[in-house]
Amino acid sequence: MKQFFKMTLATICGIAIFLVVTGFFLTVSLLGMVASDSASTKVQENSVFVIKLDGTINERAEKDSPVNQILNMGDMSEMGLDDLICAIRKAKDNEDIKGIYLEGGALAFDAPATAQQLRDALKEFKKSGKWIVAYADSYFQTSYYVASVADNIYLNDHGTIDFEGLGGKGEYMKGLYDKLGIKYMVAKVGKYKSYVERNTQTGMSEYDREQRSAYQNGIWNYWLKEMAESRKVKAEALNQLANDSIMAFADTKDYVKARLVDKVMFPEEIKAEIKKRLKLGKDDDINQLTLSEMLNVKSKKNDEGEKIAIYYAYGSIVDSEAMNMMDGGEHCIVGKTTAEDLRKLADDNDVKAVVFRVNSGGGSAVASEQIRHALKLLKAKKPLVVSMGGVAASGGYWISSPANYIFAEPTTITGSIGIFGLIPNFSGLVTDKLGITFDGVTTNKFSDYETDLILGKDTDEIMKHLQTYIDHGYQQFLDVVSEGRGMKPAEVDSIAQGRVWLASDALKIKLVDKLGSLDDAVKKAAELAKVKEYHTAAYPSEGSWLERFMSGEDKGSYLDSQLQKEYKALLGDFYEPLMEIRQTLKGGSRMQARMLDDVRMK
Repeated sequence: MKQFFKMTLATICGIAIFLVVTGFFLTVSLLGMVASDSASTKVQENSVFVIKLDGTINERAEKDSPVNQILNMGDMSEMGLDDLICAIRKAKDNEDIKGIYLEGGALAFDAPATAQQLRDALKEFKKSGKWIVAYADSYFQTSYYVASVADNIYLNDHGTIDFEGLGGKGEYMKGLYDKLGIKYMVAKVGKYKSYVERNTQTGMSEYDREQRSAYQNGIWNYWLKEMAESRKVKAEALNQLANDSIMAFADTKDYVKARLVDKVMFPEEIKAEIKKRLKLGKDDDINQLTLSEMLNVKSKKNDEGEKIAIYYAYGSIVDSEAMNMMDGGEHCIVGKTTAEDLRKLADDNDVKAVVFRVNSGGGSAVASEQIRHALKLLKAKKPLVVSMGGVAASGGYWISSPANYIFAEPTTITGSIGIFGLIPNFSGLVTDKLGITFDGVTTNKFSDYETDLILGKDTDEIMKHLQTYIDHGYQQFLDVVSEGRGMKPAEVDSIAQGRVWLASDALKIKLVDKLGSLDDAVKKAAELAKVKEYHTAAYPSEGSWLERFMSGEDKGSYLDSQLQKEYKALLGDFYEPLMEIRQTLKGGSRMQARMLDDVRMK
């Protein structure tokens, strides 16, 4: 018995010691991360800024806690466009950084204009006289577009380039729903409003084909022009390459012959090339800085002059955080929260003007109107300028319309002024296939209309009321655009109907005022506010991970995101439509100002 107690006590002591030691090392690691996060990076002489074109680039990167970073380190990285542009500017201004090395990989963008903005920042970097070199084992088409700005492009001796033009095929779920006994009922205004088609048709309508052809050809032609200029070839020649053969299957010699790359080489040879540019010896090390290190490089903080606020609004527009599950828990624009933030900015006397940065394909019409109303009140107190990012369409355009001035990137996707309501009818599944019936007592005819609707009872009459509601929403959309853009409602209607426009075309029909960057929007805001000396401040403030942890904002974030990833992996292509059904059943906004979110490109 004594031996048993000795062994038990020893085991307990061992576990306790293990937990104490583990806790100690975890604490030391976290403290080290905090210190590292707050310490500035010292740039050594003759350094290179390395940008890995790998992962996903969104409007802003979600700032994660060190614990989540450790637990989630196997995932593809996510980068923020704002961070990348900030780091590139620091590299341009730092005399110890001699050039940028772009390392190609599996890179995805949230929209074509995001790739364009990154490329523009690199193009601006070259004006300093410094060099850019790109190398990859293989280039995705969008990463090649970005890399084409480099002075020299190199490729692995057995590498490939995905160069095929833009386009793709989406899923149409009607055939599946027919087999399940589910039928979607639609109320909409806008012949180009194609969001509903994937649930109600087996293929693309001619109206949707028309608008997609227009904006995809516009983006492709813009890219061809940019790539041709950098590679010193004709745009027509590049386009012919994509037409004549599948370039991903080409021999590397063909890439060199077509001037897509300057030379094929192995990894050790690219290191020698970089050392040659830095005038280093064979055995010398290359001083490199990563994106996170570059962001920690101390820069001249400009607090002088008046404050111009930049408010970032990106992701789906939703009524509440709870309604964001259908988008996989990604960043969203919550109507009430954003409106409250904007009211605070309106009342902040230190803020002299606001630049509203929009990157959204829309969402809830109700939430969009909440935000637009708050922007209108803000505009009455100080200048308001909109800067459109990758997408500012449907609800994204609704919230952009009240601005004094609207800037858009040349490849921004905008417009889509239209409204719809989409409701599933489960009677074929629930009653016909499963044999479940419903009965009850109500005081009035439409007391339980939502249940009646999804079970196929009195659908014609209920949908008639819904269509009236949607018609009213569309008219309201026309009115807010008419008011914001100084156009007549009939004039807006002629370019609306749910049609998606490329910004370069939207400029001609007065949906935007000028093609330009976020910087251009800031300059315009300062001009309207009549201030010469100014600095910018980003909103909403992201804060440090420690501040968010102490406030409880990070609670469960890792588990939630992992759960969403498991759902997506399990359901695959069925994830979004099933989440859409779930959202509908949980009482989401019946009126949607949303465009089909399929502009993410690789």
